[in-house]
Amino acid sequence: MKGGKSTDIYFLRTREILERTQSDRKVAVAEAHTYGLPESYQWAIAAGIEEVAWLLEGLPIDVYAVEEGTVFRELSPIIAIEGPYSVYGVYETSLLGILRHSTSIATKAARIKLRAGGKTVLFFGVRCVHPAISPMVDRAAYLGGCDAVSGVLGAEVIGAKPMGTMPHALILVIGDASQAWKAFDSVMPADVPRIALCDTLSDERLEALAAAHTLGKRLYGVRLDTPSSRRGNMRRILEEVRWSLEVNGFKDVRIFVSGGIDEEEMQELKDLVDGFGVGTSIAFPPSVDIALDIVEIDGRPFSKRGKLPGRKQVYRCPNFHEYVTPFQKIVERCPRCGEKTSPLLTKLIANGEIVRPLPSSKASREYVMEQLDRLGKITDFEKEPTLLP
Repeated sequence: MKGGKSTDIYFLRTREILERTQSDRKVAVAEAHTYGLPESYQWAIAAGIEEVAWLLEGLPIDVYAVEEGTVFRELSPIIAIEGPYSVYGVYETSLLGILRHSTSIATKAARIKLRAGGKTVLFFGVRCVHPAISPMVDRAAYLGGCDAVSGVLGAEVIGAKPMGTMPHALILVIGDASQAWKAFDSVMPADVPRIALCDTLSDERLEALAAAHTLGKRLYGVRLDTPSSRRGNMRRILEEVRWSLEVNGFKDVRIFVSGGIDEEEMQELKDLVDGFGVGTSIAFPPSVDIALDIVEIDGRPFSKRGKLPGRKQVYRCPNFHEYVTPFQKIVERCPRCGEKTSPLLTKLIANGEIVRPLPSSKASREYVMEQLDRLGKITDFEKEPTLLP
């Protein structure tokens, strides 16, 4: 990527043409933004800012960007690049791939976490993607709100501990569910929760009770991974499992559900379970369409049709009232509520040097969760910012 080969051929041709026509020193400002979110989306989570910083580091350009994990709307730029277009144009493909993929995953994870209603969400999605990108996928899912990830390398990258239960393969190879649960309990260290997979060979209720009798007080929880093809009415199954555990004296046993979980299932089941394992719906989310567009050439506002010309800044108040302005314009107080505003785009790179601290994955996740908490209390959230030319 740093060599500029992960690009579309027309960017290489553009650079050659600019150099041969002596147009290669023209300074262009390009902004990354979305002009259309997926259906039913009102916001997205900006992810991949850290990787973009590493991609563009060392180039003779300046970069302004929002913080990793910032909630953003349609029209609002999340990155602005200033410098000779011939220097950074070839990186557009990689830059957009980083931002669009990471942002789409983080946004879906945030929506899933909100729907979970405070219940634990574990990301089990690395088996859905090519292993070369699994750490990125794990990081974006964690940043967006997942409480933990199952991927070993991904967890190492984000500085967290990988979380998981047991696969059906363990039970099948051993040949008996109770013996497999006992083996797990005898081999795994004490800090690994005893969560028994309970749908491999028989009815979920029967296996959950068997696991409770087998491990007793050492059993932390049971996981039901019933696929949709065998599921029937999953809510009824969960009611039956919960009821059976409680009337048999195992009311403290937690229930986790996985297997094709998406927002709708979470909404329906969250009052009956203690946590969810989610994979495909986060790993393959609706795409947040981020584009990079030139908005200024040598200080002159200039853009293609359908885009707002001129370099911009985004101001936001604590009530999430948001304003897009010309870059030099200052909005100190929110015109709607009078609260103090803050600019979202701050300098990330100055003449090739990263000048802003890059937060840890944990810190970025906490930032996301704080914003989501505030968003949940806002009744007048608007999908688009107010334009203040």
